[in-house]
Amino acid sequence: MKLYSGMDLHSNNTYCGITNESGKRLVGHRLPNEPKVILGFLEPYRPDLEGIVIESTYNWYWLVDVLQENGYRVHLSHPSGNEQYRGLKHTDDRHDAFWLADLLRLGCLREGYIYPKQRRPLRDLLRKRAHLVRLRTSLLLSAQNSLQRNRSLHVRNEDLKKLTADLLSVHLEGDEALWLAAKASKELIDAFTHRILRIESWILKHLEPQVGFGYLLTLPGVGEILGMTILFETGPIQRFPDVANYVSYSRLVASQRISNDKLKGKGNQNNGNKYLAWAFSEAAEHARRHYPRCRAFYNRKLQQKNATVAHCALAHKLARAAYYILRDQVVFDETKLFS
Repeated sequence: MKLYSGMDLHSNNTYCGITNESGKRLVGHRLPNEPKVILGFLEPYRPDLEGIVIESTYNWYWLVDVLQENGYRVHLSHPSGNEQYRGLKHTDDRHDAFWLADLLRLGCLREGYIYPKQRRPLRDLLRKRAHLVRLRTSLLLSAQNSLQRNRSLHVRNEDLKKLTADLLSVHLEGDEALWLAAKASKELIDAFTHRILRIESWILKHLEPQVGFGYLLTLPGVGEILGMTILFETGPIQRFPDVANYVSYSRLVASQRISNDKLKGKGNQNNGNKYLAWAFSEAAEHARRHYPRCRAFYNRKLQQKNATVAHCALAHKLARAAYYILRDQVVFDETKLFS
């Protein structure tokens, strides 16, 4: 007899439900998030379990790893791809768990990608670096605004980030309160810069040769850090059936719902990988500044629409190029991108 399990995972407990091949609910129980307890609950059903479905919540790593290491076949439910009927009057953890099991039993489960455990740490370290960069950027903007408000001065980001000179608080020494605020900003900016450089150094030192990494570096605007981000956030390029799926996953396509040639609203614009969206946005900005063909494409779009549309169009182009570079393992060819 074939059995199917669904698990509704929370921060401190998991509701586990098991059904048979005819959809009969055999057993359901709420368990603490302790590997030994969950494995003990599943053990009597191990020989007949066809698979276990876990929804892709923020804390799925540990549970998926434990189950896979113990020989269970695990499926990750895509939260946007498997939405329940909104007209339901009542749902709870028990219902959700058995609903996941039924999706697997009926063969209509939309699955998310289970990123390999051994590659996750480096990917998450790259994400942490991006997080620190965003925090530092907020401090830089705050510092620049303070200088413009109080001294009508503009200091470039690159000058504010210099570790060897304090070009921020020196302009505000005449006012102790403003000087203290500037000093605090500068110290935090320097601390973030030190940590970002340390992370970058560690990554470059420990990164093993990756398939496609060298080819990605030929893409306009992509350096070592952005190249690694794109590579690790993409994962196996074969999981994307075509370039449209990849660009959509990178959040670089419009989200619209059209019926009878009329716009009926928008879909889930946040569905996809925000880190890839950031990486291609950064690459587009660098490419616009330093590559003539990219700048010409940007300027042409700018005349037709506006700066935001032009920037997104260039990022879209680079994402399409990255897909073919990774799929075919070739260097970038700008004649194909802008033909």
